[in-house]
This record gives sequence, structure tokens and C-alpha cells, in this order.
Amino acid sequence: MTIDAVVFDIGGVLLDWSPNYLYADLIPDEEQRSHFLTNVATPAWNHKQDEGRTWAEAVAELTSLHPEHAEWIEAYDTGWLKMVKGVFEDTAAVLTEIKALGLPTYALTNFSGEKWGIAKDAFPILQQFDGEVVSGVEQTVKPDEKIYRILIDRFGLDPARTFYTDDMAYNVDGARAVGLDAEVFTGAADLRTQLRARGLVV
Repeated sequence: MTIDAVVFDIGGVLLDWSPNYLYADLIPDEEQRSHFLTNVATPAWNHKQDEGRTWAEAVAELTSLHPEHAEWIEAYDTGWLKMVKGVFEDTAAVLTEIKALGLPTYALTNFSGEKWGIAKDAFPILQQFDGEVVSGVEQTVKPDEKIYRILIDRFGLDPARTFYTDDMAYNVDGARAVGLDAEVFTGAADLRTQLRARGLVV
């Protein structure tokens, strides 16, 4: 084998997450829903929670700007778990097989620190990692070099022998910039192919 450890991104790789899963019920009108998620509860606003901002602060700030949408804004926090449709079972199977081979596995994710604990309770597969680096806890996000350095240093990893999978190309680019062996995640089947090319029997 050419790798000693495997690192997983979470959203889009192990968890099927989308605000639309929650808001399809709360805002049935597609145009209205799209406007809210594009112009009010924006990805950039949510990203601040991944950087470590508390949900209480986030909700209060956005509600002050858009009081007419107070209920929908609060739901982004209180109904967050409904945004997760479930686990990608085919990816979870790959993770389980890697662990059976005796290789350590880690999570490296842009994720709210407050929501990470909720997700781990709801989806036990997230408890199987040998270690984790969560942006909201560390208060630094991918693709900043700092978060990859935290991963490498905390777990004593050899970057060249550490494989990382992420569904966002710019996060993969960030990983490669610090020497990690990284590939874009496009599905469990391709992940298996990538791992087999590195000598893992999965």
C-alpha cells in the first residue's frame, strides 16, 4: 500500500446534506424558497457558522436584517437535522472496509461545531473515525492551509502517505498544496477505484 491513513470530508461524501430537504416543506413555492436560500440564508451566512460563529449570534444577526423571515431563519438552526437526508451508505461501506484493513481513518470537515455533535449522535458512522478536525471547533475552514496542518500535526500523519477525499475541487487543491494525496470525490465507486490504485483491497 502507498498510503497509511484515509481522511474523509463529510457533507457530500458521507452525509447527504442540503437546506432544500428542510425548506421544501417550510417554503413550498420553489421560487420563494430559492430566493430565501440564495439571498437571505445564504451559503456565505451559513459558512460563518463553519468558521465558528454561534448559531444564536447568526440567527439574531440575520433576523435583525430580515425580520419578516424570522421563523424561516430560526428553522435553519432548530430544524438543521432535517437538512440531512441520511448517510451515503455506499461511502459508509468503503469507510467500514478501510477500518477492517486496519488503517486509521479521520474526518476533516467544514462543519459547525454545535451541529457536529448533533450529527454524530444521529449518524453513528461519524463516531467510527480515529480522529476528527472540525472547522467550527478549530475556527478555520478549508481550503485554508491552517486546517490541513492541524490534521497532519495532530495525528502525526505523513502527508504523502495520507489519502484525502472531498467533493469540492478547491478543498482538494488546498490539500494537495500541503502535500496530501487528495482526489475529488465523485461517488463511492470512483473512491474504491482511487483506493485500489493505491494498493487498498476495498
